[in-house]
Amino acid sequence: MSGDGLLRGEDGTLRCWWPGADPLYVRYHDEEWGFPVDDDRRLFEKVCLEGFQSGLSWLTILRKRENFRKAFANFDPARVARFDARAVQRLLGDAGIVRHRGKIESTINNARRALALREEKGSLAAYFWQWVPAAADRPRRLTRRALGTMSTTPASVALSRDLRKRGWTFVGPTTIYAFMQAMGLVNDHLEGCSARARALEAARAFRLPS
Repeated sequence: MSGDGLLRGEDGTLRCWWPGADPLYVRYHDEEWGFPVDDDRRLFEKVCLEGFQSGLSWLTILRKRENFRKAFANFDPARVARFDARAVQRLLGDAGIVRHRGKIESTINNARRALALREEKGSLAAYFWQWVPAAADRPRRLTRRALGTMSTTPASVALSRDLRKRGWTFVGPTTIYAFMQAMGLVNDHLEGCSARARALEAARAFRLPS
């Protein structure tokens, strides 16, 4: 790995260091992370899975993502909001997911909060994309060192605070910043990473949800 946090893969491509050589993680880095998303289901899924990641690695969650989708009705908030105590017990017995009662119950709670938010704002996308930080609040050059100072940001702190006021749980500032990175609200691919320019191009073509 180079001193600037870039890693050249076996295919010769320069990438951020963090996916390493794991094929699933590399594909996630190359095709998903940092590219703007306006699909409510995907936004809800990601904020829930970031909550499940708390105390774990994202790769652990990524490897279980299809199991999570099956267990949580493909993260359709309307369906998850109807989960009851029997559903919680079923999920606690599902070895394919992270069996943590607090996180499971949080996902059901957050589905109900998501429905209320969608009723108020029209869509989850319209709500979340209001929190994009101003360009002046972003590093002029995205290096590994700069990235290391941003486990939270003013924007993620503010969004976390607003979600918690609305009754969401497992949405601390660090969790929410990881969500913002993944869903493209910020582009934290490092300078020199092969995906950075593609993510920037996708952001330029992206229309903010209204």
